[in-house]
This record gives sequence, structure tokens and C-alpha cells, in this order.
Amino acid sequence: MISQTEFARRRKRLMTMMGKNSIAIIPSANEVTRSRDTEFQFRQDSDFHYLSGFNEPEAVIVLIPGRKHGDYIIFNRERDPLKETWNGRRQGQEGVVKNFKAADAFPITDIDEILPGLMEDRQRIFYAIGNDKDFDERVLGWMNALRAKMKGTDPQGEIIDIRHALHDLRLYKSRSEIKIMRKAAEISAQAHTRAMQKTRPGLYEYNIEAEIQHEFGRHGARFAAYNSIVAGGDNGSILHYVENTDKLADGDMLLVDAGCEYHYYAADISRTWPINGRFTKAQRTVYEWVLKAQEAAIKTIKPGAHWQSPHEAAVKVLTKGLVEMGILKGRVPTLIKNEAYKPYYMHKTGHWLGIDVHDVGDYQVGGAPRVLEPGMI
Repeated sequence: MISQTEFARRRKRLMTMMGKNSIAIIPSANEVTRSRDTEFQFRQDSDFHYLSGFNEPEAVIVLIPGRKHGDYIIFNRERDPLKETWNGRRQGQEGVVKNFKAADAFPITDIDEILPGLMEDRQRIFYAIGNDKDFDERVLGWMNALRAKMKGTDPQGEIIDIRHALHDLRLYKSRSEIKIMRKAAEISAQAHTRAMQKTRPGLYEYNIEAEIQHEFGRHGARFAAYNSIVAGGDNGSILHYVENTDKLADGDMLLVDAGCEYHYYAADISRTWPINGRFTKAQRTVYEWVLKAQEAAIKTIKPGAHWQSPHEAAVKVLTKGLVEMGILKGRVPTLIKNEAYKPYYMHKTGHWLGIDVHDVGDYQVGGAPRVLEPGMI
């Protein structure tokens, strides 16, 4: 678990990057209807979680560096015994002050009256415009009202996209984050092992998906970090196949791409194995070339290398393998230059991992591939 001390440290770092005379506004995720009057399980917005650990909808974090009465404010739902009987406990204002260390807390229903006053005289408004159209309109409405009120004085501050600074912070993982991510990876690896042990011809893809989900859940990871891909035979050639409904055939391969989410942190593992437990000669040859490519990519990952290094290493090995298997013809360097491998390997190798499975953070800095540093995952 991430401590409230660490959440506070994250907020402090962000406010240092924001500077004086600024304000940050970070809304929570919204509940999403699944069908009619039922909702999907609520999952907090990743940025909101990163700064607070507070797991309720209808909430807004406000950060105001240098504010006399406290720089960390939360607007959230009030306690309501009747609604809590139906839908679960709420922290209320006292709860977020006590348990989530907010300096101030106000009912979310009062945000239109209170937040514009907090925005007044702030030169920079840090906000992720474009994530939530309805909330965007509210923020712009507050700004326009302030501009009308302050007509004849200095114009109201500009909106700055908070994601650049915040996502750069999220890119570097703390020891606590790495510990959680290691646990997520361990659970996910156990799920893949279970899936391998249970696989046999005649089962359906969803049978294997259920084994994976069972292993996640029994270790405290109730949810997958993304829709699990369980793809038998030709389905494995669809990059984001999620139907998981076909029957597993003797002689085919099974591709599984699945990882759990554990305390908000994702794992992501892809493996392929023969459904009947025995490789054909051709299957083993392809498998071994892919394994060599993975091993070559892993060897490049170290501080000082750039993020393209694993991809370049994998492409080199895979292209060589495609030539040796007779699928491509020509010199490996020329084939790589001409991207002749792309019909068989059309994506990059790897991605950032964290609170989101495809985690945030720039892959290029100044037009060049980003250099890998300690703490990046």
C-alpha cells in the first residue's frame, strides 16, 4: 500500500513544479452505467489516485501552493446514512481530512460557490482539459465569470495542461510502487502458470480466461489490468482479440496476454504455448526465435540506454529469424531499413507500466528517444 506520507510528497513535488500564484484542479472519475440502472465497478481516475489514494466518485482535488489555510483541498460527497445503506460508506468531509490528510474539505454540491473564489488572482490554472467535456465547461464557466467580475484589471490566468508535469512524476516509481508492481507481476505469472496447466484441446478460450481471473482474485487482485486476451489458433494474430469464445483445437497454439491490477498498479504478461502440450517443429522454431528476441531486448534495458534500444534489438533478431525460416529474403540490415519485418511485427517492443497498463510519460524528449533512468518501468 502507498502511505499518506508518500501521497503528500507527490503533491508537494507537483506544487513545486507549478510555482507560485497557481492552482491545480483534478476531478475524480465518474461512475459509468453498464446497463439501465447498474454501473460498472468504480475505478478511480489514475491521476486523482496518484495524488490522494481517495477512491470515491464525485470529488475534486484542488492544490493551491502557498495558501495560508492549507494547500490541499478536496470537494467530495457528504455523508448520507440512507445512500450509504444502499451503496456503501462515504468518507464525507471529516473523513477526507482525517484519513486522506486534506487541509480543507467542502461538499461537492458547494463547488460552484467556493472554487471560483479559490481561482481568483491565480495566474496559472493547471487542469487536464479534454478529459471530461462536462467538467471542462464548468472550469471555463468559472474562468469566464471571474473575467467578467475583474473587467478592467489584469486578465484571469491561463490554463496549463497539468498532464505534462504530473505524468513526468508518475514515470519514476518509488520503492513502494515497485514493491506493489512486483507483487502484481508475481500474481500474474502464477495466473499464466495455472492457465498453462489447465489448457487442453476441447476447452474454450473462456475456460482459460476463468482460470486466470480465479488466480488473480484469490491473491487479492480482483480485477484484470486490461481485458485478457485468450486467443487460440488464428485468433492469436489479432493483436487485441478479446472475444475469448472459441474452442481450443488440438495442434494449435494458445496466446494469452493477461495481467492483474493490484492496489491500482498493473502487470502485463504475454505468453504462447501449444494447446496439446507439444510443439510441432515449426511452432518450436518460431517460439525459439521470439524467445531469442525477448532475451536480446531485455539485455539492452539499463540506465543510459534509450527506450528504443529494446525494440531495435528485438527487430534485429526477429528479422534474422524470418530470413533463416525462409519467410524473408535479403540482407538483414537492408530488410530492417525497408521495414520488411512489419507485416509480421507491426508494433513497438514494450511500453511504460504503472497505474495504467500503458502508463504515462513521454517516450521522446527533444525529438530523440528518451534515455532510460533508474525508477522507470
